Amino acid sequence: MKEKNTPATPMLRQYFEIKAQYPEAILLYRVGDFYETYGEDALTASRVLGIVLTRKSAGNGRFIEMAGIPYHAIDNYLPKLVNAGYKAAVCDQLEDPKLTKKLVRRGVTELITPGVAYNDNLLKSGENNWLAALHFSGKDVGMAFLDISTGAFKVAQGSLDYADVLLGTMTPREILLERTFVDGFRQRFGQRACLTPLDAWAFAAEPAFNKLCHQLGVSSLKGFGIDELPLAVSAAGAVLCYLEMTQHSALGHIRTVSRLDEGDYVWMDRFTLRNLEVFQSLAGAEGRSLIDIINQCVSPMGTRLLREWLALPLKDIARLNERYDIVDAFKADTALLTVVRDELACVGDLERIVAKAAAGKLLPREALQLARALRSTAAIHASIAQPAFLRECEALSDCSELYDRITRTLLPEAAAALGKGDVIAAGVSPELDTLRNTLHGGRQILLDIQQRERDATGISSLRIGYNNVFGYYLEVRNTFKDKVPEGGIRKQTPVGA
Repeated sequence: MKEKNTPATPMLRQYFEIKAQYPEAILLYRVGDFYETYGEDALTASRVLGIVLTRKSAGNGRFIEMAGIPYHAIDNYLPKLVNAGYKAAVCDQLEDPKLTKKLVRRGVTELITPGVAYNDNLLKSGENNWLAALHFSGKDVGMAFLDISTGAFKVAQGSLDYADVLLGTMTPREILLERTFVDGFRQRFGQRACLTPLDAWAFAAEPAFNKLCHQLGVSSLKGFGIDELPLAVSAAGAVLCYLEMTQHSALGHIRTVSRLDEGDYVWMDRFTLRNLEVFQSLAGAEGRSLIDIINQCVSPMGTRLLREWLALPLKDIARLNERYDIVDAFKADTALLTVVRDELACVGDLERIVAKAAAGKLLPREALQLARALRSTAAIHASIAQPAFLRECEALSDCSELYDRITRTLLPEAAAALGKGDVIAAGVSPELDTLRNTLHGGRQILLDIQQRERDATGISSLRIGYNNVFGYYLEVRNTFKDKVPEGGIRKQTPVGA
């Protein structure tokens, strides 16, 4: 016997089966041209997104709350959900509804959270979007910070006070904790961000070590200087575990991890940063912060780096002098400065483009921007080829092979997205060229076939008719059927068959 609250329709049963796997997320369930939400999710979505709340039949004379958004507008609505502190599970149709007579198979293709996002509408171009994990052991804590949109990965280990300062400096959007520590964290650190509880096994030391080594492609963490930070390694492993749980397995852009040592920087707590108006003015929208005044960066990457330098002031004199030497070199050669700034402006946000490419989310025009960035990188390398920039030159590669491949493969004016127009250049795929010529030159193809068959049959009034969007067929009037010669037209023949 069914429970009273069990939906009677197969589609709603499927919805709640999937929803049970992601209880903490708003499930956006694809139905035709809409993403729909039901029950409590519908009430939340209606309130947060400002969309109409209606209802849907749940069978047996019962109804359930429903709210939906057009599928093509999901990128406009997701930021509202995430910025309000909610997680969103995007549940897509995994098969073509036209090819099945049963209930369409569906599954979650992406789980978007405040700390895990690639969408430009969910990110601030000049700021990192940190996902943090904290692992506690007595009075010590291990911390890991990952910005999946750029691949930046940092770890640290220290006291509770150090963790307090570091959280205020990094300002993560989402924090991962063991379930048993959530209440204690709120009491000690306050409600700083979206808190996501995980089971203790996600922080287990040995699996965390193995996950981190596998991700970085190494057998030991000594080369990164974090082998003696077991709590930090556990926190980093929890971050990677969480990415698996949220359907983010394409992480090829995360290839290194850096260590944040308490003695390397001048640490400022969040109250000091606020009172000094480093990132926000106390006067609100009418005021200007320190970064607003000094930020003259021409790329989002530069702005993020400047924010990091302001948040983490160096104490190492040698490293500071390296920065000053580079500043002096540009100050002495203003022509070089102009060239480099112009090329950097063309690079754009290369970090986030590379991250999207690794995740398989790169759009055609973003691939073209990647090519422009590689071209500008080669120009910068050629411009700064002098002793003052030796280290920078060694770190730069023109990636000429990749640049050539992109420019050969894509049209200069490629469509914004696949399915929205032509993307691939002519000559890359003979099969694609044939299909594209058929699509765009269908009328002339029909006329050519018509003339060929007229010549073959001797039927001067033979006509070609249009069948449907998937092809064309030859139609011979019944009055001429007996005039078709042996080997001529015998049946309706789709073009290309």
